[in-house]
Amino acid sequence: MKLTVVGCSGSFPSAESACSSYLVEADGFRLLLDMGNGALGELQRHCGLYDLDAIFLSHLHADHCIDMCAYFVARYYRHEGGRCGTIPVYGPEGTEQRLTTAYEDVPDERSMSEVFEFRTLKSGSFEIGPFQVRTERVSHPVEAYGIRVEHGGRSLAYSGDTGTCGALNTLAEGVDLFLCEASFTHGKEDIPDLHLNGREAGECARDAGAGRLVLTHIPPWTDPAQNLADARAVYAGPVELARSGAVYEI
Repeated sequence: MKLTVVGCSGSFPSAESACSSYLVEADGFRLLLDMGNGALGELQRHCGLYDLDAIFLSHLHADHCIDMCAYFVARYYRHEGGRCGTIPVYGPEGTEQRLTTAYEDVPDERSMSEVFEFRTLKSGSFEIGPFQVRTERVSHPVEAYGIRVEHGGRSLAYSGDTGTCGALNTLAEGVDLFLCEASFTHGKEDIPDLHLNGREAGECARDAGAGRLVLTHIPPWTDPAQNLADARAVYAGPVELARSGAVYEI
């Protein structure tokens, strides 16, 4: 598998990165994990606008899904060759309604479904293209899911947004690469069931036996160097900060 970090900033785009979006590729299939603020523009640096095969939306906060409204425009009003066909979009209950409301100026309430085939996420295992995936509901104020993606004996786990929870450890168990959010600073913010800090991300990677940890979703007001140091203090494996444009061969 190939993982490309399209965007990795938390809460809102930074000067260096769009918000959460990650491209996973194998056997010519392209799966996008989230499409937050600014992601659609950055995505076009890594693949064609119409080359995605499926989209996973971990939850419906704007920094993970709002550029789906712009992507709707690109697919619905495409001039060359007519309107695009549908693409599977996996998201929590109410994804279509949320995106329709956010865009507001859709021709009618069913227009989104003319280019997006909405599939409601639940915890469980299923296939997306060549990938075997497992999704688990994680701890966040809204319905949110983490995902584990496997292909060819290799594995990737993505936390989405979450506080500490057993479901996250389950997804990350023995994974080759763990893409984990680290929004908070250890010793500064302590809000249950919202976000992780660098230390908690490191502890989860350690306890799950993850092979590699990549910290992501760090907001512009959080010190990434501190979160990196906190993760390294409790996790002995390789750990680094996600950066826009980074590519990992898994």
